[in-house]
Amino acid sequence: MKYLGAWRWLCAAGLLASAGALHAAEISITDDRGVTVSLPQSPQRIVSVLPSLTETVCELGQCHRLVGVDRYSNYPAMVRKLPQVGGGIDPNIEAIVALKPDVVLMATSSRGVQRLESLGVKVLAMEPRSSTDAQRVMGKLGQLLEVPDAQRIWRAIDAGVSAVAQSLPPGARSLRVYYEVSSGGYAAGTHSFIGEMMTRLGVQNIVEPSLGPFPRVNPEYVVRANPDLIMVGSRNVQGLELRPGWRGIRALREQRLCVFTADESDVLVRPGPRMAEAARLMARCITEKGVR
Repeated sequence: MKYLGAWRWLCAAGLLASAGALHAAEISITDDRGVTVSLPQSPQRIVSVLPSLTETVCELGQCHRLVGVDRYSNYPAMVRKLPQVGGGIDPNIEAIVALKPDVVLMATSSRGVQRLESLGVKVLAMEPRSSTDAQRVMGKLGQLLEVPDAQRIWRAIDAGVSAVAQSLPPGARSLRVYYEVSSGGYAAGTHSFIGEMMTRLGVQNIVEPSLGPFPRVNPEYVVRANPDLIMVGSRNVQGLELRPGWRGIRALREQRLCVFTADESDVLVRPGPRMAEAARLMARCITEKGVR
């Protein structure tokens, strides 16, 4: 009887330990909406519908967990083989649900968040707009994926940007720059991750901080600011000189215009693992077109 009692005690202790281990495996993350999302364990099936989040998952060495992405997620190359579930703002809800994800990573501005949650799908909504946001997202995804060295990866990215900044000539600091992010006159504001990088590289952003991270600016605003250098993607450059008064802007008059390819623009407009590469692209533009 003594041995039987001991055996029962050991079994009970084992069950309690197992329950404790299962409880410890639960993961809770508070996303950019302030919503806490709880999962019983680290997700093995992930759908990402924001390119910067897709790239961050892969940089953390967890690309193999992705089972679907948005149509714009194209890096690294392996994600191009995954099922596409529409755009990030208006994703294909049925296609996402059919993939049976443990969690969906998407922007807070996506119209699919509430619909997916109403169908019982876990959603982690994050939308990095600044460098601080990108660092925080890296940490949260590291926690979600149980990758302990996420901040080490971020420090390497940050060090890469600093190295690029130190390589620029002193003449770069006098440059006044306009960066057009997308068609319709949407610019990179001072407090956006692009604007913050411009500051780190020593140039002056013509967009006033009060206008926000990615404001839509009037063409006349740019004419009045008269930037020394303009940065724009190849998708948005057409008709630039035809805007009222733009032919007289110093940057266009002196041919100080950097036109980034589609692939380069993808690097520049995604706040994540390739930010050091983005700094190099921007620095090359400043050196080749801006500094005289």
